[in-house]
Amino acid sequence: MNNYNRLRTWIEQGNVTIPQLFFQFYKELHITDDEAILLMHLIAFHEEGNDFPTPYDLKARTHFAANDISMKLQRLLQKGFLEITQGVDVNGKIFEKYSIYPLWDRILMLLETKQLASTEADQKNEEGEIYSMFEQEFGRLLSPIELETIGMWIDNDHHSPAMIKEALKEAVLAGKISLRYIDRILFEWKKKNFTSVKQVEQHSEQFRKRTMTQHQHQHQPTSKPAPKAAFYNWLEERD
Repeated sequence: MNNYNRLRTWIEQGNVTIPQLFFQFYKELHITDDEAILLMHLIAFHEEGNDFPTPYDLKARTHFAANDISMKLQRLLQKGFLEITQGVDVNGKIFEKYSIYPLWDRILMLLETKQLASTEADQKNEEGEIYSMFEQEFGRLLSPIELETIGMWIDNDHHSPAMIKEALKEAVLAGKISLRYIDRILFEWKKKNFTSVKQVEQHSEQFRKRTMTQHQHQHQPTSKPAPKAAFYNWLEERD
């Protein structure tokens, strides 16, 4: 057989696609290596158009005995990684087939749980950074009431750690480092539906530009240097 025919034969056999997540998580789902091999063979048979291979079909491609295969398939069904469903062919005849969708659902659930845990861990670390930043700017340890206030911003008012850090930054720049001022900043931002630091920066920049423009109009004939950028006083009501 020449190389062209060999390559053609290889291509015509097709490929079996197995998600990478399967290899990452099947051990964590307590699927044994033997069970994993059977699942991969079921996927291969499905790609060939055989959705319900018998234990003897699987025995022909593995080193397992037929009885052993039957027990392993039964365990996979009991564990909820495999199910037997029914279909109807073109002639209206009902047939049974293996479905591995329960396995994919379990893997996705595990992945979502891991992502949620990772997000929560990141949030806890970021919350810890907030307390450290406040103590650094205050130059002392926070009192129990101050700790409780910051905790309420996070848990009750649902201000993001990034917004709390930005509010602290605004207070420092304005020379008004107090929880009362920072609390009002967060209140004003929530009232204005600000949910990101970018929105805050845009609002402050617009205020500073308006302030600079007004000053230029009022002192146009003079050659006085432009004033330093004004800071938005969040304790004053503005439209």
